Amino acid sequence: MDNNRQNSHIHRPCAATLPANARLPLNHCNLPAVILGSVTYQKHPVPLELDGVRHFHADLFRTLAPIAQHRARAQAFQDYMSAHFLLDHLDEAGLVPGKTKKKRINANYLRMARGWSFDSDGREGAILKHWVESRFGLLARHHAGPLQGRHSEVYQHYVAEGTRGLYATNALEAQLDLLYTYCQYELLLAHPEETHLTLYRGINRIDEHEILEQLGPKRYRVLFNNLNSFTSSRERADEFGDYILIAEVPLPKIFFFNRLLPGMLKGEDEFVVIGGVFEVGISTV
Repeated sequence: MDNNRQNSHIHRPCAATLPANARLPLNHCNLPAVILGSVTYQKHPVPLELDGVRHFHADLFRTLAPIAQHRARAQAFQDYMSAHFLLDHLDEAGLVPGKTKKKRINANYLRMARGWSFDSDGREGAILKHWVESRFGLLARHHAGPLQGRHSEVYQHYVAEGTRGLYATNALEAQLDLLYTYCQYELLLAHPEETHLTLYRGINRIDEHEILEQLGPKRYRVLFNNLNSFTSSRERADEFGDYILIAEVPLPKIFFFNRLLPGMLKGEDEFVVIGGVFEVGISTV
């Protein structure tokens, strides 16, 4: 599980609303951050669509439509990604070994997902959090430390990591756009009658997160980091703390999960969730 922890116990008068210092005024999807990051959205979600992605890649979804098996669709998706972004012919994409740094040559959607699973506070984690900021307008709250001051050393490190990680890569943000859109396609097929999944997160104490309001003895409104790891296995969450945080996560807030593509993530039943304000429960292990 990731280390997106914050040691600040905060009460805000409008705890259901995404605070202004946690959002950008503009994003690249069909809802502004102030809405998609709110408790109202958690309770009453609608699909989130990144600008132009589904239309631009319409050929992919026409290819996927008649394929009944998940594994076959996953292979078709990976084949499309390889062909469209020239992942097996990086010289044609303008990335030349010897002239382009190895980290940039190897920067693709799969490496980002695996890097997140290994260390969400590493370079791949910074890239993914920057992507969430750009696409959904939700500002990162934590990366190897609280990001509460733009002049802090931690914040400057986060900005540098994300900027360097995205510079001169092979349309990496566009790859992540399509990964999210494909994930939403698969979730709709797997859960056609559902709007939420119950997901779990192991914690040692609730004030590791930004608390906006306590609703009861075991119920809170929490401002999550803009990207977070959860699991669908309560038993798995037990391994990461003395308490279990329980969240009803809207399907559109799921960026990717370990079963989406074969061998994508090492963590069992891991789900990577876009943040904002959530109502959550707490239970003992």
